Amino acid sequence: MQRLLICILSIIVLVYPAKEAFSKPDRHNFPFIVKAISESTLAIAIEAPIKYSTPKIQGTGFVVGDGSYAITNYHVVSDVLDPSIVEHFVVLSGRGTKVRKIKATLEKIDPQHDLALLKLDEKLTAVHLSTEALLPPGSEVAFTGFPIGAILGLYPATHRGYISAITPDAIPAHNSNQLTSRMLARIENPSLIYQLDAVAYPGNSGSPVYDPTTGDIIGVINKVLVKDTKESALSAPTGISYAIPVRHVLNLMSKEQ
Repeated sequence: MQRLLICILSIIVLVYPAKEAFSKPDRHNFPFIVKAISESTLAIAIEAPIKYSTPKIQGTGFVVGDGSYAITNYHVVSDVLDPSIVEHFVVLSGRGTKVRKIKATLEKIDPQHDLALLKLDEKLTAVHLSTEALLPPGSEVAFTGFPIGAILGLYPATHRGYISAITPDAIPAHNSNQLTSRMLARIENPSLIYQLDAVAYPGNSGSPVYDPTTGDIIGVINKVLVKDTKESALSAPTGISYAIPVRHVLNLMSKEQ
């Protein structure tokens, strides 16, 4: 009888910790990671009451550093603000119609790599940036952003794919007649970027690209390959997108004014 009780107690001790471990949230679970990234993903907008009844969303961004900064594409915030009227950048944080509007100022820019750093008036939850090393082709990635703005409210959308190539940052052209002197200069002195087999849209500009198993940010969406007109990016997307490696984000954040 004593040996039987010892055996039963041993089984209980072995099973109980296993049940406890299973009940804990799995931080490598993809829905958990998407939720965490979404909380740090922002809509980047221009607020100008005279021009727009609501803030005009320009693209996507995400919170970095100590929570009081955000990264987006330079082309998202490259519009010159009119100093003669009330006009400034804001970020929109939240979900659905429960949205916080936070004023933002342009802190630093890196036009060469299409990046900009914004200073926020309030602190938010920041993402975790990966190391500077480039991930190899074949690596799985995901990105979260606002591909169609926020017509019905703020609802971040997540897409998943993989790195198809590491390629020079030169806009692909259908033939040599379309190559400009600026494109040729970029080819001669290329900056390597990620080519993704994943569908992104114009509103995804500035979206964080991350490792779907850890949530670490590895890049920033900055453009999509368009077959014909700009409108075709929505009606007939190519499925080829490009992202700036995170090392350029780290360089911009560490760069002195």
